[in-house]
Amino acid sequence: MSDHLEHTFELTDDEMHLYSRQILLDGWDIEAQEKLKLANVLIVGAGGIGCTSAELLARAGVGKITIVDADTIEMSNLQRQIAFTSNDLGQYKAETLAKHLQEINPHIQVSYQNKRFDETNADELVQHQDVVLDGCDNFTTRYLVNAVCKTHQVPLISASAIGFEGQMFMVESDSACYECLFPKEDQTNEGLRCAESGVLATTPVMIASLQAHHTLLFLGLGLTPLKQKLLLWNGLNLTQRILQFEKDVNCPVCQASASVN
Repeated sequence: MSDHLEHTFELTDDEMHLYSRQILLDGWDIEAQEKLKLANVLIVGAGGIGCTSAELLARAGVGKITIVDADTIEMSNLQRQIAFTSNDLGQYKAETLAKHLQEINPHIQVSYQNKRFDETNADELVQHQDVVLDGCDNFTTRYLVNAVCKTHQVPLISASAIGFEGQMFMVESDSACYECLFPKEDQTNEGLRCAESGVLATTPVMIASLQAHHTLLFLGLGLTPLKQKLLLWNGLNLTQRILQFEKDVNCPVCQASASVN
């Protein structure tokens, strides 16, 4: 986490009232809330996962949120992407979500890019963040997010959902990464996404809530319960498993980041 989070920033009276139920929580205090206010979070993907994660973080008081997504809102998105309504059809997801968050919490800063996260903007977007949340729907972007976060030593909390199932894990500079867990050469089904495979409305919301929760624990309290662990959630039988995974000594991403840093 960035050094600037070590410095407190006084909350206004309105903010104290807004976050009062959170500050009263045993194990959470004003210092934790101030850390949220000073935090910078990048959200890659404003779909089913990104919408929910972004809204929860905005309500909780994360001070600066950046959203990047090139897609526009379609009718089929409204089934699970909770920030959007039928009045938003045809509008850019990132821009619409940013406006929604700003209406929810005027005390935070929200910026957006109506662009795809790719090699042209990845470094600029990631390098000054305190944590990156990946909720994208394709392997190409996931691998890029992972690699850039590793290069810049920015923590990554990655989440995905399909059908009735979801998964989540955390990557830090000294931990195993996405490519350790899912080697690129093993990923042959790029088309496995909601548009082709379907998803229950509640699945991405459940996983996104866990992603946002983990983010708050990390930013406010410095906790990393899913560092180098894979959480698997099954919505059909309501079970959850957490699996430990290790670094792949041959992982090209980990090797490259080690040589850079």
